[in-house]
Amino acid sequence: MNDKFDAIIIGAGVIGAPIAYELSQKGYKTLSVDKLPDAGEGSTAGSCAIVRAHYSTADGVAMAYEGFKYWLNWEEYLDHAEDEKGHAKYMNTGSILLKSDGHDWKKVQANYDEVGVVYEEWDNDKIKEKVPVVDLHKFWPVRRPEDPTFYDEPTEVLEGGIFCPEAGYVNDPALSAHNIMRAAEVKGAKFIFNAEVVDVRSENGKVSGITLKDGTQIDAGIVVNVGGPHSFKINQMAEGVWEGCNIKTKALRHEVMYCPSPEDYDYLNTGYHMSDGDIGCYVRPEVGNTFLIGSEDPDCDPQEWVDPDDFYAGKGGHGIDNVLTDEQWKAQCYRLGKRIPTLQVPNQPKGVVDLYDVSDDWIPIYDKSDLPGYYMAIGSSGNQYKNAPVVGLMMAELIDACEKGLDHDKKPFQFTYKFTKRTMDVGFFSRKREINYNSSFSVNG
Repeated sequence: MNDKFDAIIIGAGVIGAPIAYELSQKGYKTLSVDKLPDAGEGSTAGSCAIVRAHYSTADGVAMAYEGFKYWLNWEEYLDHAEDEKGHAKYMNTGSILLKSDGHDWKKVQANYDEVGVVYEEWDNDKIKEKVPVVDLHKFWPVRRPEDPTFYDEPTEVLEGGIFCPEAGYVNDPALSAHNIMRAAEVKGAKFIFNAEVVDVRSENGKVSGITLKDGTQIDAGIVVNVGGPHSFKINQMAEGVWEGCNIKTKALRHEVMYCPSPEDYDYLNTGYHMSDGDIGCYVRPEVGNTFLIGSEDPDCDPQEWVDPDDFYAGKGGHGIDNVLTDEQWKAQCYRLGKRIPTLQVPNQPKGVVDLYDVSDDWIPIYDKSDLPGYYMAIGSSGNQYKNAPVVGLMMAELIDACEKGLDHDKKPFQFTYKFTKRTMDVGFFSRKREINYNSSFSVNG
């Protein structure tokens, strides 16, 4: 490939595709490169694709709430671009955040008030009316089934919940990335697949392009790392980038389980996304009238940091990293069984194992780097799927401003949200920031 591009985007997942889309709309000649066969086939495909607003910081809440507007008007965002695979659907179920010791829900509520998020406070009677299968006893602290106190009878009840009606989930995360790719192609973006990046080249102190595994060199004055769980390896390919990041990223193995709904409860069509810090799990409906169950990373759940090359080498084959563990399956399903006593826990584990790309404080890096022309949208797994369209526009505007002379490190770029009109100091996501201790340090962000 001898073409020269204005910008190369490494990664065509749900964050990478919107960056290509928005840069192309600004007139940049873009090429997206992905080592997998199609858009959204990496960690995006394993995403739970939940769209909710509760975050531990006001900035996090504001970005998520802005994202709602894109998902609620999905085809308008795509500029009505067609996709031979069809369009992903936004399932606007609403989201319940249970008031528990496992969430700083008062902080979340204050953030909602500051940002202007639409929400309702539900008492326990209201929750039981809407979700008749729940037991609203308090099970805190979060434990695992091997803990002898796991089965102790509870004596207290929860305080209710906060319901956000605009929240929900996307039914097919991989398809959503494919939709954005097709929309980007209409704007002139190019995509190549089965193409692995092995080097990020630079000349005279500025990025100059990439080299693929087959030896192909592709030139561009802008390279954007959106490599998901491989992001830290890509940063290490670029001169001075890894060393210039105070906040680093790494790959975390994560398991999500499926459990059939109680027979008399139509969870698929009448259920809600629910974030339950009291049992350390979140749930949403899944096809087949099942509960999708994820861990909210309570202290008792182990974290397994892995090499993404080893993990994906075994995916689809016999790699043990890709098999649900009996221990974690029981932990997540049995904890939900406390909340829903009639839950049908199967004999055999069913679910998904994939990787998160996690930063040191679980807040992403959306930033330039110490290598001029090299940018990053990384550390985004677990809690940024919902923000993808917002990130695409924000990164495109940040890149455009920096290429036109802005010193983002000294004078951080101020991004105005398209719908809510709130202004975001993009320095919040700086690679050079100190760890943000307002973070939940979990999938909750």
